[in-house]
Amino acid sequence: MSLRSYAVLDLQPGVPDSDIKVQYRKKSLLIHPDKTKNPAAPDAFDRLKKAHTQLLDEKARTYLDECIADARRLLIREHKYTLDSPELKTEEFKKEWRQKTVQVLLEEEARRRRQNKARLQEEGRERRKEEEEIEERKRKRDQDKAWEDSRDERIGSWRDWQKGQKKGDGEKKKKKKLKVLG
Repeated sequence: MSLRSYAVLDLQPGVPDSDIKVQYRKKSLLIHPDKTKNPAAPDAFDRLKKAHTQLLDEKARTYLDECIADARRLLIREHKYTLDSPELKTEEFKKEWRQKTVQVLLEEEARRRRQNKARLQEEGRERRKEEEEIEERKRKRDQDKAWEDSRDERIGSWRDWQKGQKKGDGEKKKKKKLKVLG
């Protein structure tokens, strides 16, 4: 959304939809490429149409009007004016107001981009976490399958070991006869 939308249609912020439509109609009749031979007419008409579309978008216009009002409040606070101050009606204040509005719009856009970036990073972290969990479950499943597949080998080696122990026990351990003392 651009502050130029109001300037292109030569309107002040906060005007009703009907004024926007009337002003668009008047200007479009003057600069429509079919009505004038000026080579810049198509480009001017495109800008006019874009401004008209933006101002009729209720959400976008509300956002723009809020930024314009915020800029005005910030200037009044910075200069310590009152709402009745005659300085608010000067061209210098209006120029400064436009500049402050552009600054507020840029700051809002930067804030929105930072929020979007943070949201995307968080989504990326969540996605990586989900992928790690899936990978961990897969690894666990593969490990359990490998454990089950090696079961016969483990049981066989245990039985072989058991058999070897029993044979060895008889040979290695001979009963000693105890001598009676006394």
